[in-house]
Amino acid sequence: MSVTTQHLGVRTRDSVRRPRRRPAYPGWFFLPAAIIYGVLFLAPTFASLYFSLTRWTLFNATFIGFDNFVQFFREPFLIQGLINTVIYAAVTSGAKVVLGMLLALLLTSQILGRAYLRSVVFFPVLVSTVGVGITFTVLMHPTQGMINEGLALLGIKGPGWLTDPTLALFSVALVDVWKGLGLATVIYIAGVVAIPKDYFEAARIDGATKVQNFFYVTLPLLRPATNTVIVLSFIGGLRTFDLIWAMTKGGPGFASDTIASVIYKQYQAGFYGLSTAGNVVLFILIGVLVVPLTMMLNRREGHE
Repeated sequence: MSVTTQHLGVRTRDSVRRPRRRPAYPGWFFLPAAIIYGVLFLAPTFASLYFSLTRWTLFNATFIGFDNFVQFFREPFLIQGLINTVIYAAVTSGAKVVLGMLLALLLTSQILGRAYLRSVVFFPVLVSTVGVGITFTVLMHPTQGMINEGLALLGIKGPGWLTDPTLALFSVALVDVWKGLGLATVIYIAGVVAIPKDYFEAARIDGATKVQNFFYVTLPLLRPATNTVIVLSFIGGLRTFDLIWAMTKGGPGFASDTIASVIYKQYQAGFYGLSTAGNVVLFILIGVLVVPLTMMLNRREGHE
């Protein structure tokens, strides 16, 4: 017994003294990536923080403290822009989750032309956002647009998709969903394909229906894909600008303004420090909303 204990003690000491395994790559191997990250992200971020506290032009900058932030929050339509931004992000991310999951289930089933349909669904992701915006602006014209003309053939009077203040933001959100749905679908397809077939075989043996298969097997196992789609879509919705500017420029009036479009309007007016402060506000808003959301989703996934 003592010999065994002594032997184990020696082995334990040897394992403690064993040198650590060296990493596969030396530290300097990551230096180029660190330099690129520092130049393209860290440096502009800290520069923006500084210039948001100044009144600056291309040639000089005068430090004014938090005056830009105070003035930015005094903008009469900023609150509306904040509300529009959150609504837009929630609507687009929610629609992409639901429609992306349904399309993924359809495109992983045994249907004719499955590979072709996958390409069709993903194609809008590859198209220029500005080009999509201009195209749908023409299609959604209240009197000459193809959509309203098609509705007129059915005896339905089409609304002012982009001219009605109550519809403009949601019309742009609909186009955003159409364009970004392909990426969400691809993420869900990868999640569906990764589910082991054993789960479905076990559920079939237990007599589960297709609906029960979906709610008790597919849906829980797609939670990582769902979390990814929610976070990516929500971030994209919060920082959206190009599609809204191409279709409505924040109009009619300020009905479809988001924080990004408000910032751009300040930049157009020559208030560079004010617009930089707006960018900092947008950065903080994304962090305040997305970080807790990500933590909550990861916590729920861990409890599953």
